[in-house]
Amino acid sequence: MPNAIADTPEIGSLDIAGLLARYRDDALSPVAVARAVLARIAAAGNDKVWISRVADADLLARAQALAALPPAERAVLPLFGVPFAVKDNIDAAGLPTTAGCPAYAYDPDRSATGVQRLLDAGAMLIGKTNLDQFATGLVGVRSPYGVARNPFDPAYIPGGSSSGSAVAVSSGLVSFALGTDTAGSGRVPAGFTNIVGLKPTKGLISTAGVVPACRSLDCVSIFALTVEDSLDVLAVMAAPDPADPYSRKAPPTPAAPRAPFRFGTPRPDQLRFFGNAEAERIHAEALDRLEACGGERVEIDFAPFAEAAALLYSGPWVAERAAAVGDFIAAHPDDTLPVTRKIILGGTAPTAIDAFRAAYRLEALRAQAAPVWERIDLMALPTSGTIYTIAELEADPVGANSNLGLYTNFVNLMDLCGIAVPAGFQANGLPAGITLLAPAFAEEAVGTVAAALHRAAALPLGASGAPLPPPRFSPYTTGGLLELFVVGGHLQGMALNRQLTDLGARLVEAASTAPLYRFHALPGDPARPGLVRVADGQTGGSILGEVWALTPEAFGRFVAAIPAPLGVGRVELADGRRVSGFLCEAAAVVDAPDITAFGGWRAYRAHLAANTGG
Repeated sequence: MPNAIADTPEIGSLDIAGLLARYRDDALSPVAVARAVLARIAAAGNDKVWISRVADADLLARAQALAALPPAERAVLPLFGVPFAVKDNIDAAGLPTTAGCPAYAYDPDRSATGVQRLLDAGAMLIGKTNLDQFATGLVGVRSPYGVARNPFDPAYIPGGSSSGSAVAVSSGLVSFALGTDTAGSGRVPAGFTNIVGLKPTKGLISTAGVVPACRSLDCVSIFALTVEDSLDVLAVMAAPDPADPYSRKAPPTPAAPRAPFRFGTPRPDQLRFFGNAEAERIHAEALDRLEACGGERVEIDFAPFAEAAALLYSGPWVAERAAAVGDFIAAHPDDTLPVTRKIILGGTAPTAIDAFRAAYRLEALRAQAAPVWERIDLMALPTSGTIYTIAELEADPVGANSNLGLYTNFVNLMDLCGIAVPAGFQANGLPAGITLLAPAFAEEAVGTVAAALHRAAALPLGASGAPLPPPRFSPYTTGGLLELFVVGGHLQGMALNRQLTDLGARLVEAASTAPLYRFHALPGDPARPGLVRVADGQTGGSILGEVWALTPEAFGRFVAAIPAPLGVGRVELADGRRVSGFLCEAAAVVDAPDITAFGGWRAYRAHLAANTGG
């Protein structure tokens, strides 16, 4: 087990759910978090994590602006005061983008679409992180800015290309960080630093504002301390973007995992651990835990996936890297690393004929792999077969890198999504991971199982030594939940909201009723509203509320505790959906003030506060 990194006592773990809970309870402020993060960065010293950072004064100003927001505005920011980092091949306005090459650096006039969505959600940007130059590598050592220090043993590689982002999360410097993933760069570093790495479906997160590696394959990835945290970030970032021609919209109702779910694993003779018996042991134990989580193991033929993985660098897709930055490298050969230059300029050799032949072969491999997905819901693979020291990597930079891509290189070519989660520790204290994969847009199924598997391993968060927080739901794990529409004190940030969150409920969305209701302020303490549907022909209004999701058991417990004259019935929303929601007996509102004109409980309470001081 690793030695715990000393936490700043006043903030502890930076997992998103815990941080937001302390904000809601006024136990913590964004200013305190910003100051603590700066103290941790200073204590880490020259860890080679950062290429550039937001100026301390600007970070504190951002934190103070967030802290000054009224509660109602804080409540609608899903990442209020959450610190994050961005891999330095993704644009963030105010900081240069280097892609790991100082001579390439430019100052973007706007942030990448995904980064802007995070800022708009209330997150606090800390800085830009180190990477393998031009995101070429799975190792984390191909950078003129040095090697980001693996928090478990600095003699070992951190993994790449998103090295700095993974180390920042594992070391407790940020709550989450963005990476990119073309061949495994959003998963391998997660396995080497004991954190979660989410590689979403291609196009689910916009790549507008990202320096391309292989543009047709690139994904923005998410590093986090828990699966639920990674999915919360995905829920903020995932959206179609006209600025990204590869952008795609997820289907409206992604499939939930069946019970029991079936997970595929390669035949024993197809698994390779490159002489690392400890990694082999950890993977076997993780598969046993998957079965204990309710999974059914299915042996599959890994051959078409392995051949697709080999296509990525032996085929013409490396030409995409040359198309992206080859002209720059050719014009600045002395400003790029030799191994990076050799790989990328090698992409000028394949011909158009080679490209078509490889594309035909890939389609044939996809066809061979298709029957596998009819037998399984998920595929379970080692995140990597082994880990190398920096010295071993320097002795064989290409061969070792290729070994690390065995279980990752095919994923984007096959249009899969996946989540890497911690699986255990080797005898020498180094972590190892397991990755769950599924077809495009199956983040819900993967996330549900990955969260259970991570929790079953009972491992600490990153390198902090902090325990995993309690299980919860996220916007991408909604299968089997019941929805409840609330309009009063149970709204996020209000006095009764804990009655929902203590039951594990999660916020789905803000929503309004159809214009068919009257809204009344009921007498008594605590203050609460009454929503009544009008009779046909009468005038009603549209009332703003929130949809929350609960397990059936939690839903039943919650409804049983609702006092008269309130109850739960069917409420019609503005988009035509009918969901369970709070309604009031008509007799109880006869003498209650009609507050329909305010359009919602928050607006009414703000009016009261402004006019009565209460």
